[in-house]
Amino acid sequence: MMTHLTRSKFFSYLFVVAAPALLWACSSSEPLADQGPQRVLIETSLGELILELSDSTPGHRDNFVKLVDEGFYDGLLFHRVIKGFMVQGGDPGSRGAKPGKRLGSGGPGYTLDSEIRSDHLHTKGALSAARQGDNVNPNKKSSGSQFYLVQGKPQGTSQMRKTQRRIQSKNPEFEYTEEQLEQYAALGGTPFLDMDYTVFGYVVAGMDIIDSIAAVKTARGDRPVEDVIMNMRVIR
Repeated sequence: MMTHLTRSKFFSYLFVVAAPALLWACSSSEPLADQGPQRVLIETSLGELILELSDSTPGHRDNFVKLVDEGFYDGLLFHRVIKGFMVQGGDPGSRGAKPGKRLGSGGPGYTLDSEIRSDHLHTKGALSAARQGDNVNPNKKSSGSQFYLVQGKPQGTSQMRKTQRRIQSKNPEFEYTEEQLEQYAALGGTPFLDMDYTVFGYVVAGMDIIDSIAAVKTARGDRPVEDVIMNMRVIR
């Protein structure tokens, strides 16, 4: 499998096998207004990073917190890593997986309704939900557990304008603000994913850990040769 990314291939990296949708019960771990948005610490074998979850995507926020509280993510791998693109995890089948095992099809047994927003973009550090492709998932429902953290690359103005025109072909009202263009130029990211996947948080500390994970040697299927293990806990 090719390890570089073209737009026609990125979908295969982010899809998970279909799972029956279930009614969702919200987590009992509700954010306290005086504490601000909830944050989650991800401990990895390469260092720690902190995620801040968006209150504008409550379904994804509450689901993520519930799974973290249950220990769902503890011991799982970042099973798919593509330098210059993203690092992906959340497949329960990755826990203790033997070398060479194909990963990326597991989940908790349900999907989540899309919460795609024009102000939640795929700049570097974005926390986004993986999902199946539009051909089998026209409503862009998210995997119940698989997620990716964006690394991406700096984006020039001409490239961003081209991306904007493509997005506008399906979402005519969409337009990047000057601030968003500046963020993509300074931080980098993967704007071609905007308005297609639900972004439900951002890395607020440990951004360099994304780079460390993205730099590891990978084998076939983009799985790191040496396991990158995660553990998570809610820190507020």
